[in-house]
Parts: sequence; structure tokens; C-alpha cells
Amino acid sequence: MLKIGLTGGIGAGKSYVGRIFSKLGIPVFIADIEARKIQLTDSDIIEKLINLLGNDIYLPNGDINRKKLANIIFNDKIARQQVNEIVHPAVRNKFNCWANKQTSPYVIQEAAIIFENQQEKNFDRIITVSAPIDERIERIINRDAIRREEVMQRIESQLPDKLKIEKSDFVIYTGTGQLIVPQIIEIHKKITQ
Repeated sequence: MLKIGLTGGIGAGKSYVGRIFSKLGIPVFIADIEARKIQLTDSDIIEKLINLLGNDIYLPNGDINRKKLANIIFNDKIARQQVNEIVHPAVRNKFNCWANKQTSPYVIQEAAIIFENQQEKNFDRIITVSAPIDERIERIINRDAIRREEVMQRIESQLPDKLKIEKSDFVIYTGTGQLIVPQIIEIHKKITQ
């Protein structure tokens, strides 16, 4: 079974693309959701995050302090790398266990920072989702209700689309006027042939 990485910058439309692949019967593992679960349930990870970021990284109700975590991750490159080194191996293990239980010709892991964490070697193929920067900014502002400056910090913390596209096997363009489903069907055919 092939393991496919689905990546792209924040606001590019990865989740939408992943949902379409799901409708084609392809299992999709969403790394961000699994990372959140692990940060809330794995006592070893919780302890490491508290040791690295302080007790207030968790709220009194046990949830992770998303605002503080985002502020750290998007403003401190070293802390971002340390958090990734704590969380990502556990997510990778969870993905591999999950993938081994699937019966489809391939599975997809949706993850924004495959290249940033040098994880491309863990996949047979990589698909990058790309959209014009202005559309991405507008999508993120509308989705997350954050200021343009915060959006730009997040975008700048990731590799530029140009570099992701160069390293990818396939690209799906999700800008206004782009027909997304035909692009996905074409990639699906190529992967399954």
C-alpha cells in the first residue's frame, strides 16, 4: 500500500482536497487532529510540553492553551522545532499503525509541514495543494478570525509554495476559477495505475 503525503501552506485548501479524496474511498489521516489528541492524552507528551513551555501551556480544564501554543510556534523557530520533535514522532507512529489497518490501494496523511520537518522520506508520493497568497490570507482571516499580521507570521513560518511544488510529485491548484475535482481524479488515476 502506498503512503501519500498531502501538504500545502496554511489556507491552501488541504482539508477540502482531503475530503474529496475521502469521497473517492481513500482513507485520510489528518495529522493536526491526531497531534491535538496526543497533546491531550499522552502523559509523556504532556509532561514534555509542560517542561518545555511551562505549566500554563495547559488550561485548568486540561485543554491545551491554543493561543499560547500558536504564539510560541509561529514566533520562536527553536521552540517550534522542539515542539515538533516531541509531538511528530508520536503522530508518525499513530499514522503507521493506522495505515497498516487500511485495505485501500493507498492512504493519505494530510500534514502542513511535511517538508519543514524533513518527513518526505516517509511517503511514496507527495501532493502539494497551492493557492494564490491573497486568497490564502483571506481564507485564514475568515476561518480563524485573526489579524492579517498573524496570518503572515503563520505563512512565513512555512516553506514557500514554490519550494514545496519543486519537491512534490503532484500539485493541486485551489485558486478561484480552478476546477479541483478533475485535478484530484487525475492524480487518483495516476497513483492507482
